[in-house]
Amino acid sequence: FKRPSLGVVMWIWISVMNPHTQGWGFAREFPFAAIIAVTTVAAMATNAHRKYRYPLTPVSIAFLLFIAWMCLTAAFAIHPDQIMPQLVKVMKIMGMTIVVMMLVRKRKHVEWLIWTVVVSIGFYGVKGGIFTLRSGGQYRVWGPIGTFIDGNNEIALALVMTIPLMLYLYTLLANKWAKRAMILSMLLCALASLASYSRGAAIAMVAMLAFLWLKSRNKAMIGMLLILCVPVALVFMPEQWHARIDTIDEYEQDMSAMGRINAWWMAYHLANDRPLGGGFEIYEAHVFQLYPPIPEDMHAADSIYFQVLGEHGWGGLAIYLALGILTWLTGTRIIRRAEPFKELAWAGNAARMIQVSLLGFAVGGAFLSLTY
Repeated sequence: FKRPSLGVVMWIWISVMNPHTQGWGFAREFPFAAIIAVTTVAAMATNAHRKYRYPLTPVSIAFLLFIAWMCLTAAFAIHPDQIMPQLVKVMKIMGMTIVVMMLVRKRKHVEWLIWTVVVSIGFYGVKGGIFTLRSGGQYRVWGPIGTFIDGNNEIALALVMTIPLMLYLYTLLANKWAKRAMILSMLLCALASLASYSRGAAIAMVAMLAFLWLKSRNKAMIGMLLILCVPVALVFMPEQWHARIDTIDEYEQDMSAMGRINAWWMAYHLANDRPLGGGFEIYEAHVFQLYPPIPEDMHAADSIYFQVLGEHGWGGLAIYLALGILTWLTGTRIIRRAEPFKELAWAGNAARMIQVSLLGFAVGGAFLSLTY
């Protein structure tokens, strides 16, 4: 109650890592995140000597606009009687994100958040990397059951996004053993991402690694690591992994890929027919009878862009893309303004690595339904 910013750390840890899903009994269903959220907001309300304001920036305004647009599309959804569970879930996430934006005010808060994300996702990456080494890459790495990242594709993208944040934390560490542990963790997370057998994550990793090298201040070290580690990792993976990745070139013969494309056409035609999209819960027989080329082939959008297009129309997609672009431009501005000041080097480094992470999400998200 004295330090509500700690509630943010707790909420992100519970929501991203979901440690209670690794337990048993009542703990698996206990509403830890809700209790933490209510306590954090109550602490903000009772701290009369502090005023918590929502920061008004192009990014935060676009964020509020996207929330308002989703509420509007929900009011005109195709299935208004079915959307409430998903609408409530999304609004909870957005609401606590607003709280995070109000509470993150200092450098230490930013670093707390980055450490929390790295530990939360890195746990599964390190575990998955060790599992891959032990099994020779014969089995897929999966995320924690019952969470947003429980699928092999989802955990792979989460790991791809976490590696740049690990590299940022590496620059803050002074102890040589801590630095070595962070490098090892990055390598294990990369290996776990590969072992997910996710083709979308593989594409995202290539884009992320190329951009990581471009954005890094120490291009020689990063380049040497890539030259040494990437060929070794590719050689280590078994034949079945290479066969899976090779299907990227033969997507016409892949049922999963063609199902995605059919769902993308559905979203495109639906958005053209309904300016506000179909709202949440549009992936069902009635909608697929109306819009896609193959009505019988029902499939989730598996793309953040087509998911927004189908659910919230062209206006929703425009706001969503604007939110991403404005976030990117904010990072670029931070890098430029921090450059002359040695004491702000941390901010420039953080912005660079968050941009790399954002690129991984933008590329990998093209093949996953992880919009919210």
